[in-house]
Amino acid sequence: MANENNKSGLGLSQTTVQTQTLTPIQIQTIKLLELPLVDLEQRIRKEIEENPVLEDPVEEENQETGERKKVSLSEVKDDNIPSYKLYINNRGRDERPQYNTFSVKESLYQSLLGQLGWRKMDERRHNLAAFMVCSLDSTGYLTRPLESLANDIYLRLGTETDSKELEDILVNDIQHLDPVGVGARNTRECLLLQLKAKENRTPAVENAIQILSGYYEEFTRKHFEKIMNRLSITEDQLKEAYEVIRKLNLHPGGQVDDSYTDQTMQIVPDFILENTDGKLTVTLPKFNVPQIKVNREYEKYMERKPGSTKEEREATSFVKSKVDSAKWFVEAIRRRQDTMQRTMDAIVNFQTEYFLDGDDTKLKPMVLRNIAEVTGLDISTISRVVNSKYVQTPFGIFPLKHFFSEGMVTDSGEEVSTREIKKILKVSVENEDKSKPLTDEELVDLLTEKGYKISRRTIAKYRSQLDIPIARMRREI
Repeated sequence: MANENNKSGLGLSQTTVQTQTLTPIQIQTIKLLELPLVDLEQRIRKEIEENPVLEDPVEEENQETGERKKVSLSEVKDDNIPSYKLYINNRGRDERPQYNTFSVKESLYQSLLGQLGWRKMDERRHNLAAFMVCSLDSTGYLTRPLESLANDIYLRLGTETDSKELEDILVNDIQHLDPVGVGARNTRECLLLQLKAKENRTPAVENAIQILSGYYEEFTRKHFEKIMNRLSITEDQLKEAYEVIRKLNLHPGGQVDDSYTDQTMQIVPDFILENTDGKLTVTLPKFNVPQIKVNREYEKYMERKPGSTKEEREATSFVKSKVDSAKWFVEAIRRRQDTMQRTMDAIVNFQTEYFLDGDDTKLKPMVLRNIAEVTGLDISTISRVVNSKYVQTPFGIFPLKHFFSEGMVTDSGEEVSTREIKKILKVSVENEDKSKPLTDEELVDLLTEKGYKISRRTIAKYRSQLDIPIARMRREI
């Protein structure tokens, strides 16, 4: 789509609690933008139930009487909601079965949130803990700074907190959930959580705790002589401690799905991509998401002169607040749809060759900045659109994150995706001699021989993203 100015104001950088300067519409839009389609439907229906000023034209049309609802002061003051608006099984004109859905196993987040429900905590603490759980990465680590989480919590939940309170929740609640090790902020903390949770605290376990607590850097660098001297332990004692550590789980969250194969949830695509004779079009499926608007009768009521009695003035003030809230919500929905459409259009235009036939080798290197520049939206806005959203294509349903990656240029001048480089890196490590694992420098040489000029620092970054330990940690004794 054409590059337009960011009318919604979502391009503003939100890095501190100064987000209080955002307008109600901007806050609503940001919150709605983060919701997948199914959650958006539920959110809209909840708003209709709570605000009598909002209406779904389709549902209005389906009423038996076919007559538009009249407005009265008593009804408004009592916040009386038409009964038909409370039926969650009402259907709009777009039925869900015409689109595909697919099932996934119960996620790490579902498991942890379920466990939170059994812990004794007040509503505020539970809400903060739940937000933090949903901020963990797929392996169970909390990689975001607590200060950043506090800012997001204020923006999305409207709850003020600080890193001290979040630290307390993390240490005393989240890090006590199963699997042991979730909620860790780094590998060292993850391993220590598992060691300290062991019921049988053998000498080997105690030595392992001392090693990771006081000599973690020496341990990762395999400076075994230094560790033995400082802890006054023998080589055999060190080997026993090493074996204890080696058997720990570096990615506790990665094993959760295997235990919940019977529980599934439905993922509904947020975008539909169609290829008609080589012409690609993107639509936002409506399913039975209400196409809401503000009831005109309430707007007409606001055009009247204010009443003379206190009761009439209070009623007028109440109606005004409901009308304003409804207008903000309707506008936020419109802005969300516009931002979603612009973003997906830009992604498809950028990756046209790929979307024509679904060949992964045709995926061009693409980062959030590329799409931000095309749409005129802020990178953080693009990130919100991409996160937890799916697109249905003629060759399958994919998360939007699938289409993003960095890139580099080979010796021949060909631009390639980092996916290709990571694949070569992974295969190389899998086939290495485990008694003499490849160092990052040796991996650089190996890739250079294949035509990929890449720095040792980049190798280390990709290795980390692939969850491949350093060479010393891959060595088998």
